[in-house]
Amino acid sequence: MSLSALVRAELDRHDWDSLRCGCGEPAGHVPMMFEAIIEAGTPGDMAGYTLANHLERETNLFEASVPAVGVLLAALAGDLSPLARAEFLTTLWRLTSGDSQLGDECRARCREGFWVVGRIGLTGSAEEAETVADIVEFIDLDEERSAYYQSLLRERTRAKTKRHRVV
Repeated sequence: MSLSALVRAELDRHDWDSLRCGCGEPAGHVPMMFEAIIEAGTPGDMAGYTLANHLERETNLFEASVPAVGVLLAALAGDLSPLARAEFLTTLWRLTSGDSQLGDECRARCREGFWVVGRIGLTGSAEEAETVADIVEFIDLDEERSAYYQSLLRERTRAKTKRHRVV
């Protein structure tokens, strides 16, 4: 896969070098990590490229986390390999479950892109539906809406899982 114009725009609109990264360095290398994950064709191509410990570490978030949510949503809105989509959904789940003010900011940004993750949950795999249900739980949609989508996504997870067991 190649980098979409939307992902490039989201990456370019931030001064990553001015943001703190979880590895202790400025986050100037984070855009390259996004690019490598998106462009990886195989797990081997992605070896060594992960956003874990750069954007978050054990629910502790870093300055680079907040703008990364926009990049994740831009990437998830387009065509991705299953490997990249799994990495980005898992990363989004970690960021939306994070502690602190940065976690609140990540959740607010994710709420803005709810339709992107909602579409994946309603059309993707059982595992993706489960991850999206967890994200919906964290991002604090209004109570009725959150309960509705969590129920819908978890039922979809059960139905898809049951269907795979029968086959």
